[in-house]
Amino acid sequence: MLKIHSKSIVILNVNGEDIEVVVKPSDILLNTLRNELGLTGAKPGCENGDCGSCTVLIEGWPIKSCLMLTVEAIGKKIVTVEGLKNAPIQKAFVENWGFQCGYCTSGFLMVCHALANIHPDANDHVIEQWLQSNICRCTGYEEIKNAVKSIFLYEK
Repeated sequence: MLKIHSKSIVILNVNGEDIEVVVKPSDILLNTLRNELGLTGAKPGCENGDCGSCTVLIEGWPIKSCLMLTVEAIGKKIVTVEGLKNAPIQKAFVENWGFQCGYCTSGFLMVCHALANIHPDANDHVIEQWLQSNICRCTGYEEIKNAVKSIFLYEK
């Protein structure tokens, strides 16, 4: 069992790369990604798990990084929006106007990317359930739903 003291060097697998980082036991993953690794795609919003702007993928599942301690991510595969690298959902968001101000976009991209991978035959109900995890104050969600639906149609 790994014991974390006041500050420890740990290895995180982020976007397919093992990276050493110095963390305290109380550091949340959101802050480590942004402040220590310079990966600013995950955004601080509510910082209590409500808005989803900080969403990343842990082992392929969307997780709000403001709710996860960095030490909980040791030994797990972390993917941030910077790690998507031209995923179909990114193009779909552009083509369907799935964003306006852009603040929530990275979180929605991560949720929608995971949705497409986990539920490749998602129906409207499943899509709506998954989109409830994140908040957008600009779009009204129709454009985001259309982006998700377009990748399902494109891949078939």
